[in-house]
Amino acid sequence: MRVSIKVHARARRTRLAGKLGDGWKLEIAAPPVEGRANRAIVTFFSEAFRLPRSAVRIAAGERSSRKVVEITGIDEEQFRRFAEGAAMKNEE
Repeated sequence: MRVSIKVHARARRTRLAGKLGDGWKLEIAAPPVEGRANRAIVTFFSEAFRLPRSAVRIAAGERSSRKVVEITGIDEEQFRRFAEGAAMKNEE
């Protein structure tokens, strides 16, 4: 499955911050230098879905704050449940 994200690097903490247009806003604590933010994105999604890092890749936007992330091994329903749960945690 593919998901569009807008990345806010150097955030206070790493979290899926909520829906943004037709994609999602992802806050990453890592800085956008030397690929650190991109690696943090891959780690975030692989840990969230308990998948190997090789199951997550940045399909588009490697040098942009707008990215398309491809996650192998989950479907849209699984992502939606995860995203809704993350949004509820952020409201608390």
